[in-house]
Amino acid sequence: MSSNRLNDAALAQLFLDARTANGFTDEPVAPELLQQIYDLAKMGPTSMNCQPARFVFLTTPEARERLLPYLMEGNKAKTLHAPVCVIVATDTRFHEHMDKTWHDPSGQQLFAGNEALAAATAQRNGTLSGAYFMLAARALGLDCGPMSGFDAAGVNREFFPDGRFQANFLLNLGHIDSSKTFPRNPRLAFDEACQVL
Repeated sequence: MSSNRLNDAALAQLFLDARTANGFTDEPVAPELLQQIYDLAKMGPTSMNCQPARFVFLTTPEARERLLPYLMEGNKAKTLHAPVCVIVATDTRFHEHMDKTWHDPSGQQLFAGNEALAAATAQRNGTLSGAYFMLAARALGLDCGPMSGFDAAGVNREFFPDGRFQANFLLNLGHIDSSKTFPRNPRLAFDEACQVL
């Protein structure tokens, strides 16, 4: 066993005991905690350090109400009452920042001249970064309720009218209300999901 292995309590907090939050307590989430989460999550690897994820924090009821017309019915109440809802988005022109994030200037031109490659890279790495963000939030003591039940085109029109950012998924953040937690669903076994070649 590696000496660098996280202890059992840390593994439980990140994975084994962590649950998808379907409801939250009234305990607020401090703005500085959102920055701490981002500062951890941004250290997760992305291809060519492209960092295409963008995070829009909806921290007021008025901001979250702007989402309501675009949410599936089952996601409306829990989003309105969550302390924070994060729009995890991707920057379609992420490569414009690569003069700061990548050591080779040609990286910017690679994506600027290939729209399909840029779109696939943004989607893949933006999703990875969203997952890093969830783990960072759990590591700092928050609970997460990720959602894909929404009208992405509507959210993009409402929040990103210039078209540069594209909503990927939504993430409610706060402290879980365990009374609203569903029983855990089964996971596939190793031999159902994995191959060792």
